[in-house]
Amino acid sequence: MAYSPNSHYSFIFVLNSPKRKVKKLLTVISFSLLLSINAFGQFEQSVAKIKVAFIYNFTRLVEWPADYHQGDFVIGVINASPALLTELNTLTQKVSGNQRFVIKNFKSAEEIDKCNILFIPEASNNLLAEVIKKLHGTSTLLITEFEGDAKKGAVINFIVKDNKQAFELNKANAEKCHLNISSSLRTLAAVYIE
Repeated sequence: MAYSPNSHYSFIFVLNSPKRKVKKLLTVISFSLLLSINAFGQFEQSVAKIKVAFIYNFTRLVEWPADYHQGDFVIGVINASPALLTELNTLTQKVSGNQRFVIKNFKSAEEIDKCNILFIPEASNNLLAEVIKKLHGTSTLLITEFEGDAKKGAVINFIVKDNKQAFELNKANAEKCHLNISSSLRTLAAVYIE
């Protein structure tokens, strides 16, 4: 076959055509991934917002001993996700009685100091036994979100029931911490453990 300028350009087009298709495909995949990540981020933010609304309501339905009514009302969390931390920080604009809310993000059980509430997200559930040991003798309301944690030492454990955010409440664990649980909170619990 004799060489001609037109056949050369046709050859280049044929070579470039799959590359263009691959580039377009990669662009579409990248865009889809970004949309998925964005949708997941929005979902994660929504879930965090719901959990923080629950936590805020717990502050109104639980009574702590007198020495926990002095200073700041501290809500601690272990290894909070950015979404959860953002939502928790919205509480710093509110108060509990005459106490202002302070949010502390701990990286380990060793870092934990006096808290009114301590939340262990599911991703840090492997620290539960260590945290329970650290909190022994305190009046910290321990909140978790892993199946079975209400029977392992948590006072409140987030669960999903009928596709809705709900929680388990363990009365015995609350009493060990000298926390007085209101009848309203008992009524709201999806599972109440004596």
